[in-house]
Amino acid sequence: MSQRYEHVRVAVIGSGFGGLGAAVRLRREGITDFVVLERAESVGGTWRDNSYPGCACDVPSHLYSFSFAPNPDWPRTFSGQEHIRAYLEHVTDTFGIRPHLRFGHDVLMMRWNTGELHWEIETSRGAFTADVVVSATGPLSDPKVPEIPGLDGFPGRVFHSARWDHDYDLRGKRVAMIGTGASAIQIVPAIQPLVAKLTLFQRTPPWVLPRMDRAIGAGERRLHRLLPLTSTVRRGLLWGIRELQVSAFTKRPNQLGLIESMAKANMAKSVKDPALRAKLTPSYRIGCKRILLSSDYYPALARPNVDVVASGLTEVRGSTVVAAGGAEAEVDAIVFGTGFHVTDLPIADRVVGADGHTLAEAWKDGMESLRGATAAGFPNWMTIIGPNTGLGNSSMILMIESQLNYLADYLRQLDVLGGRVALGARPSAVHAWNRRVQERMKRTVWNTGCSSWYLDASGRNTTLWPGTTGEFRRQTRTVDLAEYEVIRAPRTAAADRAAGSTGAVPAAVGEEGA
Repeated sequence: MSQRYEHVRVAVIGSGFGGLGAAVRLRREGITDFVVLERAESVGGTWRDNSYPGCACDVPSHLYSFSFAPNPDWPRTFSGQEHIRAYLEHVTDTFGIRPHLRFGHDVLMMRWNTGELHWEIETSRGAFTADVVVSATGPLSDPKVPEIPGLDGFPGRVFHSARWDHDYDLRGKRVAMIGTGASAIQIVPAIQPLVAKLTLFQRTPPWVLPRMDRAIGAGERRLHRLLPLTSTVRRGLLWGIRELQVSAFTKRPNQLGLIESMAKANMAKSVKDPALRAKLTPSYRIGCKRILLSSDYYPALARPNVDVVASGLTEVRGSTVVAAGGAEAEVDAIVFGTGFHVTDLPIADRVVGADGHTLAEAWKDGMESLRGATAAGFPNWMTIIGPNTGLGNSSMILMIESQLNYLADYLRQLDVLGGRVALGARPSAVHAWNRRVQERMKRTVWNTGCSSWYLDASGRNTTLWPGTTGEFRRQTRTVDLAEYEVIRAPRTAAADRAAGSTGAVPAAVGEEGA
């Protein structure tokens, strides 16, 4: 090797909820020989990168936190970005993760070495080898900006919501907001009072329900500190309510009619103009795209300095932005709230498996993994928030913790097997798991015909989990070795002589049902 490699048992990629959760779980399992490779200079993942005005979570605070690290001091029922990021810093310190962090280490390539049974990892600041890789880069890490003719010649400022330009003062500016997703509905009411003119390019209107947010009083927080059980009960109630909602999304979409009526009432309350209401009313079943929460989005759109264009941005001519329907506006800044690379994860281009192909090549026809964690052809590689682990109505922290259970048992199985060993997901097991998932997906609300970021280029939903979080936890509690091939390192002639052995030993031994 031309460069010096530092060897660790486990390399974790990313330091958001998934990466920090993995680090905490490793330490709780007694594993301290690991690093967390982070391309930025601080922890936080999406809650570090997304610092746009109004950024907050749409899952209640006491549910959007680790079960092993409850926070009795959440200031609001739906916490803002700054509080969630502070929580992740607190988790990092409380569980002793800082010595394992390697900031500024952008992963350039990961290659599986079949002979040595380990991963070779090249980063922007050094190289590592690892017995196991845990990829926790997350699906909301790489912003997606559409290719718009003329955008390169725009004389003003252009930035994505996840890369907010805090040095640019929007006061008195003419601003184009592209997109109407979860970020946009928070940005619009936050900047509307500041800007001279706000033009919102809406390709598809979202369904928006009121955001039942409030401050959590000092007495309430004190109760949670003095009696931790009250915080646990609160979390349990929030979880249980959302578990009961799942069947409407996954089995009986017609039950969502009442929720749709509530969303229409929310709109009618603030939007009195019939023409504007018509623009803002979706034509698809509520839940097909993510349901958004806001109590100030519609009031902001009704203000005189806001113009809603009911089509997407198709061209930029100098400082003029042009919509698909022909509408034009002169603007000083363009803000893209156009989401992320979710079904075409950029990290997949940097993972090279046992056969020399990248994960992106393996997933060219759509992402597939075993129990949302492991991929065929990529031994000892596991992803957190992998394919079909997303949720439409609850907290992703619940899914992350389930995957951490699976990771812990995966490492225990390697210990029990002993020696230089790896586990490779069997293609048959991966395909069987995904066939079951996709079959269940057919009757969900997410497959009722709308276009959403849940679907890949072929229209397949490779993003969401078509069941409850409790079911997913049961499905990922332990590793079934029958779903894996046990791969052992080739024995050398010297090792054979030392063991008094004759005859060849295969490099890979499938221990079915071990």
